[in-house]
Amino acid sequence: MPIAPSRRLRKRKLKADINVVPYIDVMLVLLIIFMVTAPLLNLGTDIKLPDSKAKALSTPKDPIVVSVYADGRYALMVERGDNREMSGEEITARLRAIHAQNDAATVLVNGDRDASYQKVINAIDLIKDAGFQQVSLISRPQEDGR
Repeated sequence: MPIAPSRRLRKRKLKADINVVPYIDVMLVLLIIFMVTAPLLNLGTDIKLPDSKAKALSTPKDPIVVSVYADGRYALMVERGDNREMSGEEITARLRAIHAQNDAATVLVNGDRDASYQKVINAIDLIKDAGFQQVSLISRPQEDGR
């Protein structure tokens, strides 16, 4: 009975090399995908400015509040609870008079969530025209779960 050649003689040597070609192919495909999608991510975002996680600052005793409504109307509150709707020129005139009496008064801007950014900036310009250099924005704290 002839002896069959043993399997040990035909055994191949182990190869310790890693085939990196598939990894390079995957990397190049991902690179192309990211290069195509990256410019699309910078087109624009939907933001809601009035929400804030910032800690509340100490509120001054009698702040002057300029409110900006979504339709572009303005209101001025000098005393608490007395919020009067005024035009931009009237607000500037009133704030100039207040600034002449008390140049350290605190002026806050209360912008409606739906008011455009330009309308809020216009209100800040009215306050700066009256002589006040520091203006603060009012926001409501962000609710949990949002």
